[in-house]
Amino acid sequence: MALTAPTSRIASIDIFRALTMLLMIFVNDLWSLEGVPRWMLHTKAEEDGMGLSDVVFPAFLFIVGLSIPFAIGHRLDRGDNTLQVLRHITERTFALLVMGFFMVNLENIRAEALPFSRYWWQILMALAIFLIWNRYPKRGKDKAGGRGDRERGSAKGFAQSPPHQASPSPLMSRLYQGLKVLGVLILLGLAYVYQGGTAEQPSWMKPHWWGILGLIGWAYLLSALVALWARDKLPVIILAWLFFNLFNVAAFAGWLAPLAPLKQYVWIVGDGAMPALTMGGVLAATAYRKYYREERQLGFVLLLLVLAALSAAYGFGLRPFWGISKIRATPAWVGICTGISFAIFAFLYWLSDIRRQRAWSRIIEPAGTSTLTCYLIPYFAYAIRELAGITLPMALRTGGVGLLKSLLFALLIVWATGLLKQFRIQLKI
Repeated sequence: MALTAPTSRIASIDIFRALTMLLMIFVNDLWSLEGVPRWMLHTKAEEDGMGLSDVVFPAFLFIVGLSIPFAIGHRLDRGDNTLQVLRHITERTFALLVMGFFMVNLENIRAEALPFSRYWWQILMALAIFLIWNRYPKRGKDKAGGRGDRERGSAKGFAQSPPHQASPSPLMSRLYQGLKVLGVLILLGLAYVYQGGTAEQPSWMKPHWWGILGLIGWAYLLSALVALWARDKLPVIILAWLFFNLFNVAAFAGWLAPLAPLKQYVWIVGDGAMPALTMGGVLAATAYRKYYREERQLGFVLLLLVLAALSAAYGFGLRPFWGISKIRATPAWVGICTGISFAIFAFLYWLSDIRRQRAWSRIIEPAGTSTLTCYLIPYFAYAIRELAGITLPMALRTGGVGLLKSLLFALLIVWATGLLKQFRIQLKI
């Protein structure tokens, strides 16, 4: 079966992505509060359980998987060959790994060893990312909002096209290239002055755990390669999904112990957990494409609910062996979070694509169409707040009032994302 994208817009994918990004900004701000309910926080590595914060990241991995078959299908439809699609997959992976690499090293920076404030290092890092990966107008390309964008609908993983842009002049094209080069030079400069570790044992930048975007990058790479090879063959997608889940189980069961010497050189990220979550999204999207052609929307919803029940049963069934833990990426956590993602997608598809109830989501729309931009803006906000010495009264950072503050902060970031898009500032990888 050819990997061809349907022509209707899939509102539920954008809405799911927007809700997840809004929640990600919200839970990432909970560190600034006191008296946060325990069920909202991350569960410690040694504990058996998970809070709201432990569900957001796997949901985003699932959404990345939802986008992959459509993005690949769009490129093949417009005439790209397999090598060109592979190049695009490689470029996106590289971008995510670079971003994740710098972000995770920001967490491990030794501030006193820097020639300037760590918050300036943070601002310059985020600025460089925007300079390199901003969606600049291109000469001789399809105009934004044209037929290609209508066909892929909401299939892009991190961003969609801004309003119509005129083709830039040669001078502006050179300016855009210069801004990209400037961004690269800034990252190189930040890497040059970086110091981590301790005063006794200083260290340079390391991958560590790759950061959120780095983990997404590795999971995206593996899942995109599978999707490109499978070309909408549902049995192949199912087998790949099962393989990553079983690899995760095998790692915890000790069956892969003989391969331990290889782990520091080559391994599946998260012991298979991250690509297992992403492949769940690939499976849902591939099933959608099949059922869409056959006009069986309710059948698709039923399938998603069955997959949700099976995934949850798998997760809770494995809980007695290794517990539920996001930090350790246990099989139970993978299964339960996959089930939750299937169920949420089923509900949103029923609500927004079958019932066509979408007006309620307009306020968070920028988080679904400029998602990577939305993720980066808090890096500016937190650093500027620290440099300015702004501290909210404890009364605004405690209990229910504090939670409202974090929700308003998340909505403000989404609003700023939409504002930047109007000025043609939007990350695209």
